[in-house]
Amino acid sequence: MLDDKFGGDHRQRPVQESSEVAYPNQPAGWGDAGQDQPLLDLAVYWRLALKHRIVVLGCFFGAIAIGAALTLLMTPVYTAITTLQIDRETARVFSSENTPKEAAVQGEEFFQTQYGLLRSRSLAERVIENLGLASSDAALRTLGVEPPPASGTAAEQAARRRNIALGVVQGNLSVSPVRGSRLVAVGYDNPDPVVAARVANGFGENFIQSNLDRKFESSKYAREFLEERIAQTKDRLEAAERQLVAYAANQQIINITEPGDGGSDGGSTQSLTASNLAALNGALGEARAARVAAEERWRSARTSALMTLPEVLQNPSIQRLTEQRASLDAQYQQKLNIYQADYPEMVRLKAEIEEADGQIQTIASNVRSSIRSQYEIAANQERSLQSQVTRLSGDVLDLRDRSVQYNILQRELDTTRTLYEGLLQRYKEVSVTGGITSNNISIVDAAVPPGGPSKPNLFVNVILAALLGLGLGVVAALVMEALDETIATPDDAEKKLGIPVLGVVPLLEKGQTTAVALADIRSGFSEAYYSLRTALQFSTPDGAPSSFLVTSARPAEGKSTSAYAIALNLARVGRRVLLVDGDLRNPSMHRVVGVENERGMSNLLSGSGDLEAVVQRTRENNLFFIPCGPLPPNPAELWGGDRLRQFLADARNNFDHVVIDGPPVLGFADAPLLAAVVGGVLFVVETRGTRRGQARGALRRLQVGRAHLLGVVLTKFNAKSAAYGGYDYAYDYKYGSEPGPDVAAGGSKKDKRG
Repeated sequence: MLDDKFGGDHRQRPVQESSEVAYPNQPAGWGDAGQDQPLLDLAVYWRLALKHRIVVLGCFFGAIAIGAALTLLMTPVYTAITTLQIDRETARVFSSENTPKEAAVQGEEFFQTQYGLLRSRSLAERVIENLGLASSDAALRTLGVEPPPASGTAAEQAARRRNIALGVVQGNLSVSPVRGSRLVAVGYDNPDPVVAARVANGFGENFIQSNLDRKFESSKYAREFLEERIAQTKDRLEAAERQLVAYAANQQIINITEPGDGGSDGGSTQSLTASNLAALNGALGEARAARVAAEERWRSARTSALMTLPEVLQNPSIQRLTEQRASLDAQYQQKLNIYQADYPEMVRLKAEIEEADGQIQTIASNVRSSIRSQYEIAANQERSLQSQVTRLSGDVLDLRDRSVQYNILQRELDTTRTLYEGLLQRYKEVSVTGGITSNNISIVDAAVPPGGPSKPNLFVNVILAALLGLGLGVVAALVMEALDETIATPDDAEKKLGIPVLGVVPLLEKGQTTAVALADIRSGFSEAYYSLRTALQFSTPDGAPSSFLVTSARPAEGKSTSAYAIALNLARVGRRVLLVDGDLRNPSMHRVVGVENERGMSNLLSGSGDLEAVVQRTRENNLFFIPCGPLPPNPAELWGGDRLRQFLADARNNFDHVVIDGPPVLGFADAPLLAAVVGGVLFVVETRGTRRGQARGALRRLQVGRAHLLGVVLTKFNAKSAAYGGYDYAYDYKYGSEPGPDVAAGGSKKDKRG
């Protein structure tokens, strides 16, 4: 038995139990660990910046140097500014209630229109023309440009100069509104400060003049339009008058104008017949009233006593005669007391009294006859006027029938005359106000030659160059990171491969060997494998697998060193470990262990030897070794036979762990065959040596063979350089400190062993 041969007291030790699994066993389950990470991990970007710090800093300082150099080489440019005030309202000197007033222009649209006019091509051409900026080659040089080559006619040459000057002037012009005000700053850039001020002032002055010109042109257009409309309306008015006069003459319609009430119309117009009818109708009314009054007086005079009539009583002659008779009667009665009735004096008085009575009676009769005559005259006059009114009424009705068309022509004439008079009034106003409208644009501050250049700004350009360089550096770092297919850190391994990292083995310092580093249990190299051994104990629910394969995607990644170090560390904690050199194509483990390679796995798998015959002791306690043996011609067929499973079953009965140093995965079928029968697979990846595509291809082949992947071992890891990226894997007793000279760096780049 093996126990008797190697003096070992092997017994089944209790399997270390663990209630939790440190990592998932398959790559498909690895990836849930990053779900709780924030979407924007600043630490990741910081590590990325530190990783590519040379590129980022190179772009940063290079951009600063280039920006500063270009700034110093630029021609100084001076900016002169003219400040204008643009009012929203345009003052009008004259206005009329009969004409539309100009509305006040308000709102942002007005100011945007003014800014557009300041930047317009027509204003730039006007400034160029007034200042003579394109009059000659020398004038063109004042703008900072070279004149075009002399070719063609003089007109063509002048046109080319104007086009060049126009482009330069418009390109160097700036229009900047002052927020919260009606001010606008018009600036112009030029290498010569005097030219800059001259052009800036030219823009302000020509803008004001062009504004006035536009208003004058607008009034000129209005005058021309009104003149044309007045001429047309005048012709229509004359035609309407001639047509109205001809129709009135043909229809014998005569209208007269009656005086008005002093209004603007002057009076009303009506036909002669209607006027006569109105006059006769009024006279008829008066005559009828007079006849009624006369008739009433005559009726009273005919039925009443003669001397009781008011007309008789009020007659002056009767009143005078009545007074004389009363006086005679008084004398008669007075003398009757003295004389007899036949006394001559008395007879004379009596005769005078009778004569007075006769005269009174005669006059009273005449008054009655006069009343009757007045009645007859009033009645005759009424009848005469009534007959005339009746006749004229018929004439008026006939005239109305003939005046329908006349009225239509009259209204058309009146409308045309009103339009004509309105146009004349508007034309007078436009002619008067066309040239005296005040300007709503004024110069607040004229431009003066600036004392210092405005461009280039060294500080601003350096800041912009620094930001640009930093951005380019970050972009370059991101591009390099995206194109970097190598695996440099544990995070890279987990993100790019999808399986957990069980251990990170540092890079050996130059001049140190693997044996020396593993012999020093205080070295970072040994400590890395101690950590790997601990991770293996938690890789499965039952602890470290009883058999596992150590392989890699390609040769020289450190898998043989890792297999030996894992077996050595397991043996140091009292486990019986069998180390197997499973690379039947290029064996190297026997040189590491220090034994002969005469017999080994090739003999065991081919049936020419048994387990007891091929197992050899090593210098380390509890560590046993099976070398490769003679190189077989068909390694894949040997691994695919049933003897491999029988070997593993026998080895598990005699050892706690079987560690197989397998061949590389890519290019050979050996590793997938071995991975299918062992309890787990450790995949070794060389830092910055193994590309992602290679590692994924190897893992894919292992998964096809239903391998139980335990995790990744990252070898040849440079802890110093990784520390700049946020990692610090200093495996020594002074954690986090700089490694001393006794610390070995594992897996030297010069070590080409598997």
